[in-house]
Amino acid sequence: MRVLGVTYLIAFLSFGVQILGLIGKNGILPLQDLLQAASAQLGPERYWAFPTLFWFNASDRVLQFLPVAGAVLSMALIGGFAQVPALFLLWLFYLSLVTSGQDFMAFQWDNLLLETGFLAIFLAPLGILPASDRNSSPPKFTVWLCRWLLFRLMFSSGVVKLASGDETWRALTALNFHYETQPLPTQLAWYFHQAPAWFQKFSVLVTFLVELGFPFLIFGPRLVRLFACGALVSFQLLIALTGNYCFFNLLAIALCLFLIEDADWPGRGCGQAAEIPVADSRGMRRWPIWVIAPIAGLILMVSGMQMVRLFRVRVNWFPPFVGLYQVVAPFRTVNSYGLFAVMTTARSEIVIEGSKDGVAWLAYEFKWKPGDLKRRPRFVAPHQPRLDWQMWFAVLGNYRENPWFMNFLVRLLEGSTDVLSLMKSNPFPESPPRFIRAVVYDYHFTDPATRRSHGTWWRREKRGLYCPVASLREA
Repeated sequence: MRVLGVTYLIAFLSFGVQILGLIGKNGILPLQDLLQAASAQLGPERYWAFPTLFWFNASDRVLQFLPVAGAVLSMALIGGFAQVPALFLLWLFYLSLVTSGQDFMAFQWDNLLLETGFLAIFLAPLGILPASDRNSSPPKFTVWLCRWLLFRLMFSSGVVKLASGDETWRALTALNFHYETQPLPTQLAWYFHQAPAWFQKFSVLVTFLVELGFPFLIFGPRLVRLFACGALVSFQLLIALTGNYCFFNLLAIALCLFLIEDADWPGRGCGQAAEIPVADSRGMRRWPIWVIAPIAGLILMVSGMQMVRLFRVRVNWFPPFVGLYQVVAPFRTVNSYGLFAVMTTARSEIVIEGSKDGVAWLAYEFKWKPGDLKRRPRFVAPHQPRLDWQMWFAVLGNYRENPWFMNFLVRLLEGSTDVLSLMKSNPFPESPPRFIRAVVYDYHFTDPATRRSHGTWWRREKRGLYCPVASLREA
Protein backbone atom coordinates (compact mmCIF):
# COMPACT_ATOMS: atom_id res chain seq x y z
CA MET A 1 0.00 0.00 0.00
CA ARG A 2 2.81 2.40 0.81
CA VAL A 3 4.59 1.73 -2.48
CA LEU A 4 1.32 2.18 -4.36
CA GLY A 5 0.75 5.43 -2.47
CA VAL A 6 4.20 6.67 -3.48
CA THR A 7 3.48 5.71 -7.09
CA TYR A 8 0.19 7.60 -7.09
CA LEU A 9 1.93 10.61 -5.52
CA ILE A 10 4.56 10.65 -8.26
CA ALA A 11 1.97 10.20 -11.01
CA PHE A 12 -0.25 13.07 -9.81
CA LEU A 13 2.59 15.50 -9.17
CA SER A 14 4.33 14.66 -12.43
CA PHE A 15 1.26 15.28 -14.57
CA GLY A 16 0.11 18.17 -12.41
CA VAL A 17 3.11 20.35 -13.23
CA GLN A 18 2.48 19.82 -16.96
CA ILE A 19 -1.30 19.78 -17.13
CA LEU A 20 -1.94 23.36 -18.27
CA GLY A 21 0.62 23.16 -21.06
CA LEU A 22 -0.81 19.86 -22.27
CA ILE A 23 -4.61 20.12 -21.90
CA GLY A 24 -5.28 23.55 -20.39
CA LYS A 25 -7.21 26.35 -22.10
CA ASN A 26 -4.03 27.57 -23.81
CA GLY A 27 -2.42 24.14 -23.96
CA ILE A 28 -1.62 21.84 -26.86
CA LEU A 29 -4.85 19.80 -26.69
CA PRO A 30 -7.39 21.88 -24.73
CA LEU A 31 -9.68 19.58 -22.78
CA GLN A 32 -12.64 21.87 -23.29
CA ASP A 33 -12.45 21.25 -27.06
CA LEU A 34 -12.56 17.48 -26.51
CA LEU A 35 -15.55 17.68 -24.18
CA GLN A 36 -17.46 19.93 -26.55
CA ALA A 37 -16.83 17.59 -29.49
CA ALA A 38 -17.85 14.55 -27.42
CA SER A 39 -21.06 16.29 -26.32
CA ALA A 40 -21.98 17.13 -29.90
CA GLN A 41 -21.27 13.65 -31.28
CA LEU A 42 -22.24 11.27 -28.46
CA GLY A 43 -24.96 13.00 -26.48
CA PRO A 44 -25.72 11.31 -23.13
CA GLU A 45 -23.37 8.41 -23.97
CA ARG A 46 -20.42 10.77 -23.55
CA TYR A 47 -20.36 10.24 -19.80
CA TRP A 48 -19.71 6.51 -20.22
CA ALA A 49 -17.40 6.80 -23.25
CA PHE A 50 -15.29 9.50 -21.55
CA PRO A 51 -15.53 8.91 -17.78
CA THR A 52 -14.06 12.01 -16.17
CA LEU A 53 -14.97 14.39 -13.39
CA PHE A 54 -14.10 17.29 -15.67
CA TRP A 55 -17.58 17.07 -17.20
CA PHE A 56 -18.64 19.17 -14.22
CA ASN A 57 -15.97 21.81 -14.73
CA ALA A 58 -12.93 21.85 -17.04
CA SER A 59 -11.49 25.24 -16.13
CA ASP A 60 -7.75 25.62 -15.67
CA ARG A 61 -8.25 26.08 -11.92
CA VAL A 62 -10.03 22.73 -11.62
CA LEU A 63 -7.42 21.08 -13.84
CA GLN A 64 -4.77 22.20 -11.39
CA PHE A 65 -6.81 21.22 -8.34
CA LEU A 66 -7.34 17.54 -9.18
CA PRO A 67 -3.64 16.53 -9.18
CA VAL A 68 -3.16 18.39 -5.88
CA ALA A 69 -6.13 16.53 -4.37
CA GLY A 70 -4.67 13.28 -5.70
CA ALA A 71 -1.34 14.04 -4.06
CA VAL A 72 -3.04 14.68 -0.69
CA LEU A 73 -4.96 11.40 -0.94
CA SER A 74 -1.73 9.61 -1.87
CA MET A 75 -0.12 10.80 1.35
CA ALA A 76 -3.18 9.59 3.30
CA LEU A 77 -2.73 6.18 1.69
CA ILE A 78 0.97 6.13 2.55
CA GLY A 79 0.06 6.91 6.16
CA GLY A 80 -2.62 4.20 6.21
CA PHE A 81 -5.59 6.50 6.85
CA ALA A 82 -9.02 5.64 5.38
CA GLN A 83 -7.42 3.43 2.76
CA VAL A 84 -10.56 2.25 0.98
CA PRO A 85 -12.09 5.74 0.45
CA ALA A 86 -8.65 7.09 -0.46
CA LEU A 87 -8.02 4.31 -2.96
CA PHE A 88 -11.43 4.75 -4.60
CA LEU A 89 -10.93 8.50 -5.00
CA LEU A 90 -7.38 8.02 -6.24
CA TRP A 91 -8.62 5.62 -8.90
CA LEU A 92 -11.46 7.98 -9.86
CA PHE A 93 -9.21 11.05 -10.00
CA TYR A 94 -6.52 9.32 -12.04
CA LEU A 95 -9.13 7.85 -14.40
CA SER A 96 -10.38 11.39 -14.94
CA LEU A 97 -6.87 12.56 -15.83
CA VAL A 98 -6.13 9.60 -18.11
CA THR A 99 -9.41 10.05 -19.97
CA SER A 100 -8.81 13.78 -20.33
CA GLY A 101 -5.10 13.59 -21.15
CA GLN A 102 -5.73 12.27 -24.67
CA ASP A 103 -2.45 11.51 -26.51
CA PHE A 104 -0.38 12.52 -23.50
CA MET A 105 -1.92 9.92 -21.15
CA ALA A 106 -2.11 6.98 -23.56
CA PHE A 107 0.67 4.90 -22.02
CA GLN A 108 0.47 1.33 -20.73
CA TRP A 109 1.74 2.32 -17.28
CA ASP A 110 -1.16 4.75 -16.87
CA ASN A 111 -3.55 1.84 -17.46
CA LEU A 112 -1.45 -0.38 -15.21
CA LEU A 113 -1.73 2.14 -12.37
CA LEU A 114 -5.51 2.27 -12.80
CA GLU A 115 -5.79 -1.52 -12.79
CA THR A 116 -3.49 -1.92 -9.79
CA GLY A 117 -5.26 0.89 -7.95
CA PHE A 118 -8.66 -0.70 -8.59
CA LEU A 119 -7.52 -4.07 -7.21
CA ALA A 120 -6.02 -2.33 -4.19
CA ILE A 121 -9.47 -1.04 -3.21
CA PHE A 122 -10.41 -4.62 -2.34
CA LEU A 123 -7.05 -5.31 -0.75
CA ALA A 124 -7.30 -2.68 1.98
CA PRO A 125 -9.02 -3.00 5.37
CA LEU A 126 -12.31 -1.19 5.79
CA GLY A 127 -11.22 0.85 8.81
CA ILE A 128 -10.35 4.53 9.02
CA LEU A 129 -7.24 4.55 11.23
CA PRO A 130 -3.95 2.79 10.37
CA ALA A 131 -3.99 -0.88 11.25
CA SER A 132 -0.90 -2.55 12.69
CA ASP A 133 -2.09 -6.11 13.41
CA ARG A 134 0.26 -8.42 11.50
CA ASN A 135 -2.06 -11.40 11.83
CA SER A 136 -4.73 -9.93 9.57
CA SER A 137 -4.05 -10.42 5.88
CA PRO A 138 -6.00 -9.33 2.79
CA PRO A 139 -8.39 -11.73 1.03
CA LYS A 140 -6.67 -14.49 -0.92
CA PHE A 141 -8.81 -13.74 -3.98
CA THR A 142 -7.37 -10.24 -4.23
CA VAL A 143 -3.78 -11.34 -3.62
CA TRP A 144 -4.02 -13.88 -6.45
CA LEU A 145 -5.62 -11.31 -8.75
CA CYS A 146 -2.60 -9.08 -8.17
CA ARG A 147 -0.29 -11.99 -8.93
CA TRP A 148 -2.32 -12.71 -12.08
CA LEU A 149 -1.86 -9.06 -13.09
CA LEU A 150 1.91 -9.36 -12.62
CA PHE A 151 1.91 -12.54 -14.71
CA ARG A 152 -0.04 -10.86 -17.53
CA LEU A 153 2.23 -7.82 -17.48
CA MET A 154 5.46 -9.81 -17.79
CA PHE A 155 4.32 -12.74 -19.94
CA SER A 156 2.48 -10.51 -22.44
CA SER A 157 5.61 -8.42 -22.93
CA GLY A 158 7.47 -11.55 -23.98
CA VAL A 159 4.74 -12.95 -26.21
CA VAL A 160 4.24 -9.77 -28.24
CA LYS A 161 7.94 -9.69 -29.12
CA LEU A 162 7.66 -13.08 -30.80
CA ALA A 163 4.11 -12.71 -32.12
CA SER A 164 4.96 -9.44 -33.90
CA GLY A 165 7.35 -11.22 -36.25
CA ASP A 166 10.00 -8.56 -35.64
CA GLU A 167 13.30 -9.81 -37.05
CA THR A 168 15.49 -8.10 -34.47
CA TRP A 169 13.91 -10.05 -31.61
CA ARG A 170 14.07 -13.33 -33.48
CA ALA A 171 17.69 -12.75 -34.49
CA LEU A 172 18.57 -11.71 -30.91
CA THR A 173 19.83 -8.32 -32.15
CA ALA A 174 17.10 -6.07 -30.65
CA LEU A 175 19.34 -4.71 -27.90
CA ASN A 176 21.91 -3.64 -30.49
CA PHE A 177 19.42 -0.83 -31.17
CA HIS A 178 17.33 -0.48 -28.01
CA TYR A 179 19.65 1.58 -25.82
CA GLU A 180 20.14 4.17 -28.57
CA THR A 181 16.60 4.32 -29.97
CA GLN A 182 14.44 4.16 -26.82
CA PRO A 183 12.44 7.32 -26.04
CA LEU A 184 14.56 8.80 -23.24
CA PRO A 185 17.82 6.91 -22.62
CA THR A 186 19.91 7.51 -19.53
CA GLN A 187 23.64 8.13 -19.39
CA LEU A 188 24.21 4.43 -18.66
CA ALA A 189 22.43 3.52 -21.90
CA TRP A 190 25.36 5.04 -23.81
CA TYR A 191 27.74 2.64 -22.04
CA PHE A 192 25.49 -0.39 -22.54
CA HIS A 193 25.26 0.49 -26.25
CA GLN A 194 29.04 0.09 -26.53
CA ALA A 195 28.90 -3.53 -25.30
CA PRO A 196 29.99 -6.26 -27.75
CA ALA A 197 27.46 -8.10 -29.93
CA TRP A 198 27.72 -11.34 -27.93
CA PHE A 199 26.68 -9.49 -24.75
CA GLN A 200 23.67 -7.93 -26.51
CA LYS A 201 22.51 -11.32 -27.78
CA PHE A 202 22.96 -12.85 -24.35
CA SER A 203 20.90 -9.99 -22.87
CA VAL A 204 18.06 -10.69 -25.32
CA LEU A 205 18.06 -14.34 -24.26
CA VAL A 206 17.87 -13.27 -20.61
CA THR A 207 14.97 -10.94 -21.49
CA PHE A 208 13.02 -13.80 -23.05
CA LEU A 209 13.78 -16.03 -20.07
CA VAL A 210 12.56 -13.42 -17.59
CA GLU A 211 9.44 -12.46 -19.56
CA LEU A 212 8.38 -15.89 -20.86
CA GLY A 213 9.69 -18.31 -18.23
CA PHE A 214 9.82 -16.63 -14.86
CA PRO A 215 6.17 -15.45 -14.82
CA PHE A 216 5.07 -19.08 -14.39
CA LEU A 217 7.07 -19.24 -11.16
CA ILE A 218 4.62 -16.70 -9.72
CA PHE A 219 2.15 -19.54 -9.16
CA GLY A 220 4.69 -21.88 -7.56
CA PRO A 221 5.38 -22.65 -3.90
CA ARG A 222 6.86 -20.10 -1.51
CA LEU A 223 10.57 -20.52 -2.26
CA VAL A 224 9.93 -20.54 -6.01
CA ARG A 225 7.93 -17.34 -5.71
CA LEU A 226 10.76 -15.72 -3.75
CA PHE A 227 13.21 -16.62 -6.51
CA ALA A 228 10.82 -15.18 -9.12
CA CYS A 229 10.46 -12.01 -7.08
CA GLY A 230 14.22 -11.49 -6.92
CA ALA A 231 14.61 -12.08 -10.65
CA LEU A 232 11.73 -9.82 -11.68
CA VAL A 233 12.77 -6.98 -9.35
CA SER A 234 16.36 -7.19 -10.63
CA PHE A 235 15.04 -7.04 -14.20
CA GLN A 236 13.05 -3.89 -13.42
CA LEU A 237 16.07 -2.25 -11.81
CA LEU A 238 18.19 -2.95 -14.90
CA ILE A 239 15.53 -1.38 -17.11
CA ALA A 240 15.41 1.67 -14.84
CA LEU A 241 19.19 2.10 -15.04
CA THR A 242 19.22 2.42 -18.83
CA GLY A 243 15.88 4.08 -19.64
CA ASN A 244 13.50 6.65 -18.17
CA TYR A 245 10.16 4.86 -17.87
CA CYS A 246 8.62 7.16 -15.26
CA PHE A 247 6.86 5.25 -12.46
CA PHE A 248 6.49 1.99 -14.42
CA ASN A 249 9.42 0.19 -12.80
CA LEU A 250 8.34 1.21 -9.29
CA LEU A 251 4.79 0.00 -9.94
CA ALA A 252 6.01 -3.32 -11.36
CA ILE A 253 8.19 -3.80 -8.27
CA ALA A 254 5.15 -3.08 -6.08
CA LEU A 255 3.33 -5.96 -7.78
CA CYS A 256 6.35 -8.21 -7.18
CA LEU A 257 5.88 -7.69 -3.42
CA PHE A 258 2.84 -9.98 -3.62
CA LEU A 259 5.26 -12.87 -4.09
CA ILE A 260 6.67 -12.35 -0.59
CA GLU A 261 4.96 -13.65 2.55
CA ASP A 262 4.91 -11.58 5.74
CA ALA A 263 7.13 -14.16 7.43
CA ASP A 264 9.84 -13.65 4.80
CA TRP A 265 10.59 -10.12 5.99
CA PRO A 266 13.32 -9.59 8.60
CA GLY A 267 11.93 -9.50 12.13
CA ARG A 268 8.71 -11.26 11.18
CA GLY A 269 9.70 -14.69 12.44
CA CYS A 270 9.76 -17.80 10.30
CA GLY A 271 7.29 -20.21 8.86
CA GLN A 272 4.19 -19.69 6.75
CA ALA A 273 2.03 -16.61 7.01
CA ALA A 274 -1.07 -16.77 9.16
CA GLU A 275 -4.43 -17.77 7.78
CA ILE A 276 -6.45 -15.01 6.21
CA PRO A 277 -9.46 -14.08 8.31
CA VAL A 278 -12.22 -11.74 7.22
CA ALA A 279 -12.05 -9.94 10.58
CA ASP A 280 -9.79 -10.27 13.59
CA SER A 281 -10.10 -9.79 17.29
CA ARG A 282 -8.96 -6.17 17.10
CA GLY A 283 -11.91 -5.27 14.90
CA MET A 284 -10.12 -4.99 11.53
CA ARG A 285 -12.76 -5.57 8.87
CA ARG A 286 -12.09 -6.89 5.37
CA TRP A 287 -14.19 -7.07 2.23
CA PRO A 288 -16.59 -10.06 2.36
CA ILE A 289 -16.16 -12.83 -0.17
CA TRP A 290 -19.57 -12.18 -1.74
CA VAL A 291 -18.29 -8.78 -2.88
CA ILE A 292 -14.89 -9.90 -4.09
CA ALA A 293 -15.90 -13.11 -5.90
CA PRO A 294 -18.07 -11.47 -8.64
CA ILE A 295 -15.42 -8.82 -9.26
CA ALA A 296 -12.75 -11.51 -9.50
CA GLY A 297 -14.91 -13.46 -11.96
CA LEU A 298 -15.38 -10.39 -14.16
CA ILE A 299 -11.66 -9.58 -14.16
CA LEU A 300 -10.68 -13.17 -14.97
CA MET A 301 -13.18 -13.33 -17.83
CA VAL A 302 -12.12 -10.06 -19.47
CA SER A 303 -8.39 -10.61 -18.93
CA GLY A 304 -8.75 -14.18 -20.23
CA MET A 305 -10.25 -12.82 -23.46
CA GLN A 306 -7.35 -10.42 -23.77
CA MET A 307 -4.78 -13.18 -23.25
CA VAL A 308 -6.39 -15.30 -25.98
CA ARG A 309 -6.24 -12.34 -28.37
CA LEU A 310 -2.56 -12.00 -27.53
CA PHE A 311 -1.93 -15.30 -29.31
CA ARG A 312 -4.03 -14.14 -32.29
CA VAL A 313 -6.47 -17.01 -31.88
CA ARG A 314 -9.92 -16.43 -33.36
CA VAL A 315 -12.65 -17.33 -30.88
CA ASN A 316 -16.39 -16.79 -31.27
CA TRP A 317 -17.14 -15.40 -27.85
CA PHE A 318 -20.64 -15.32 -26.43
CA PRO A 319 -22.23 -11.96 -27.39
CA PRO A 320 -22.85 -11.11 -23.69
CA PHE A 321 -19.12 -11.55 -23.04
CA VAL A 322 -18.24 -9.19 -25.89
CA GLY A 323 -20.84 -6.70 -24.68
CA LEU A 324 -19.47 -6.81 -21.15
CA TYR A 325 -15.93 -6.33 -22.48
CA GLN A 326 -17.04 -3.19 -24.32
CA VAL A 327 -18.88 -1.88 -21.27
CA VAL A 328 -15.85 -2.03 -18.96
CA ALA A 329 -13.27 -0.90 -21.56
CA PRO A 330 -13.63 2.90 -20.98
CA PHE A 331 -12.73 2.46 -17.29
CA ARG A 332 -9.34 0.86 -18.06
CA THR A 333 -9.49 -1.45 -15.07
CA VAL A 334 -8.67 -4.62 -17.06
CA ASN A 335 -6.06 -4.03 -19.74
CA SER A 336 -3.79 -5.78 -22.21
CA TYR A 337 -0.04 -5.22 -22.00
CA GLY A 338 3.09 -5.81 -24.03
CA LEU A 339 6.07 -3.45 -24.29
CA PHE A 340 8.44 -3.08 -27.26
CA ALA A 341 6.68 -5.57 -29.54
CA VAL A 342 8.63 -4.12 -32.48
CA MET A 343 12.10 -2.69 -31.97
CA THR A 344 12.86 0.71 -33.46
CA THR A 345 16.16 0.35 -35.34
CA ALA A 346 16.84 4.04 -36.11
CA ARG A 347 16.52 7.14 -33.99
CA SER A 348 15.11 10.27 -35.60
CA GLU A 349 14.52 13.49 -33.71
CA ILE A 350 12.36 16.48 -34.57
CA VAL A 351 14.02 19.83 -33.98
CA ILE A 352 11.63 22.81 -33.80
CA GLU A 353 13.01 26.05 -35.24
CA GLY A 354 11.53 29.54 -35.33
CA SER A 355 12.38 32.62 -37.33
CA LYS A 356 11.45 36.29 -37.43
CA ASP A 357 12.29 36.76 -41.12
CA GLY A 358 12.31 33.26 -42.64
CA VAL A 359 16.11 33.45 -43.10
CA ALA A 360 17.73 33.13 -39.66
CA TRP A 361 16.41 30.14 -37.70
CA LEU A 362 16.77 29.47 -33.96
CA ALA A 363 16.05 26.09 -32.31
CA TYR A 364 13.81 25.43 -29.33
CA GLU A 365 15.45 23.13 -26.81
CA PHE A 366 13.43 20.42 -25.04
CA LYS A 367 14.05 19.61 -21.41
CA TRP A 368 14.94 15.94 -21.70
CA LYS A 369 14.89 14.50 -25.22
CA PRO A 370 18.12 14.57 -27.29
CA GLY A 371 18.96 17.92 -28.87
CA ASP A 372 22.33 19.50 -28.11
CA LEU A 373 24.95 16.94 -29.11
CA LYS A 374 27.07 17.66 -26.02
CA ARG A 375 24.25 17.33 -23.51
CA ARG A 376 24.52 13.93 -21.86
CA PRO A 377 21.40 11.77 -21.46
CA ARG A 378 20.04 12.23 -17.94
CA PHE A 379 17.88 10.48 -15.39
CA VAL A 380 14.40 12.02 -15.16
CA ALA A 381 12.31 9.06 -13.92
CA PRO A 382 10.04 8.70 -12.04
CA HIS A 383 8.86 12.01 -13.53
CA GLN A 384 7.55 11.65 -17.09
CA PRO A 385 7.98 14.66 -19.40
CA ARG A 386 5.04 13.78 -21.59
CA LEU A 387 5.70 16.24 -24.40
CA ASP A 388 9.24 14.88 -24.81
CA TRP A 389 7.83 11.36 -24.91
CA GLN A 390 5.19 12.31 -27.47
CA MET A 391 7.82 13.84 -29.74
CA TRP A 392 9.44 10.39 -29.95
CA PHE A 393 6.18 8.90 -31.21
CA ALA A 394 5.49 11.80 -33.60
CA VAL A 395 8.59 11.16 -35.69
CA LEU A 396 7.50 7.56 -36.28
CA GLY A 397 4.71 8.97 -38.47
CA ASN A 398 4.11 12.31 -40.16
CA TYR A 399 2.57 15.58 -39.04
CA ARG A 400 -0.77 14.77 -40.74
CA GLU A 401 -1.11 11.73 -38.47
CA ASN A 402 -0.43 13.82 -35.36
CA PRO A 403 -2.90 16.72 -35.11
CA TRP A 404 -1.58 17.55 -31.65
CA PHE A 405 1.79 18.39 -33.22
CA MET A 406 0.33 21.15 -35.40
CA ASN A 407 -1.50 22.49 -32.33
CA PHE A 408 1.88 22.53 -30.59
CA LEU A 409 3.39 24.65 -33.37
CA VAL A 410 0.43 27.03 -33.22
CA ARG A 411 0.94 27.55 -29.48
CA LEU A 412 4.61 28.34 -30.04
CA LEU A 413 3.66 30.90 -32.70
CA GLU A 414 1.19 32.39 -30.24
CA GLY A 415 3.79 32.44 -27.46
CA SER A 416 1.66 30.42 -25.01
CA THR A 417 3.41 30.64 -21.65
CA ASP A 418 1.82 27.38 -20.51
CA VAL A 419 3.29 25.48 -23.46
CA LEU A 420 6.63 27.27 -23.30
CA SER A 421 6.94 26.14 -19.67
CA LEU A 422 7.29 22.59 -21.02
CA MET A 423 10.42 23.60 -22.97
CA LYS A 424 13.98 24.00 -21.70
CA SER A 425 14.58 27.26 -23.53
CA ASN A 426 12.70 29.85 -25.57
CA PRO A 427 14.90 31.47 -28.24
CA PHE A 428 12.30 34.24 -28.65
CA PRO A 429 11.80 35.72 -25.17
CA GLU A 430 10.66 39.15 -26.39
CA SER A 431 7.94 38.08 -28.84
CA PRO A 432 6.98 34.86 -30.68
CA PRO A 433 8.53 34.05 -34.06
CA ARG A 434 6.66 34.79 -37.28
CA PHE A 435 7.63 31.51 -38.94
CA ILE A 436 8.16 28.01 -37.56
CA ARG A 437 9.36 24.71 -38.99
CA ALA A 438 10.22 21.19 -37.87
CA VAL A 439 13.43 19.57 -39.12
CA VAL A 440 14.22 15.84 -38.82
CA TYR A 441 17.68 14.58 -37.91
CA ASP A 442 18.97 11.03 -37.51
CA TYR A 443 20.68 10.71 -34.12
CA HIS A 444 23.29 8.12 -33.12
CA PHE A 445 25.34 7.55 -30.00
CA THR A 446 28.99 8.48 -30.48
CA ASP A 447 31.79 5.99 -29.85
CA PRO A 448 34.21 6.34 -26.90
CA ALA A 449 36.96 7.90 -29.06
CA THR A 450 34.66 10.62 -30.40
CA ARG A 451 33.30 11.43 -26.96
CA ARG A 452 36.79 11.75 -25.52
CA SER A 453 37.97 14.05 -28.31
CA HIS A 454 34.83 16.16 -28.90
CA GLY A 455 32.82 15.75 -25.69
CA THR A 456 29.70 14.76 -27.64
CA TRP A 457 27.27 12.04 -26.65
CA TRP A 458 25.41 12.18 -29.98
CA ARG A 459 26.10 12.68 -33.67
CA ARG A 460 23.43 13.55 -36.19
CA GLU A 461 22.66 13.86 -39.90
CA LYS A 462 19.95 16.10 -41.33
CA ARG A 463 17.16 14.32 -43.22
CA GLY A 464 14.84 17.17 -44.18
CA LEU A 465 11.64 18.88 -43.08
CA TYR A 466 9.10 17.07 -40.93
CA CYS A 467 6.46 19.59 -41.95
CA PRO A 468 6.49 22.72 -44.16
CA VAL A 469 7.29 26.18 -42.86
CA ALA A 470 4.18 27.53 -41.12
CA SER A 471 2.95 30.88 -39.85
CA LEU A 472 -0.23 32.27 -38.33
CA ARG A 473 -2.82 33.84 -40.61
CA GLU A 474 -2.98 37.63 -40.40
CA ALA A 475 -6.57 37.48 -39.16
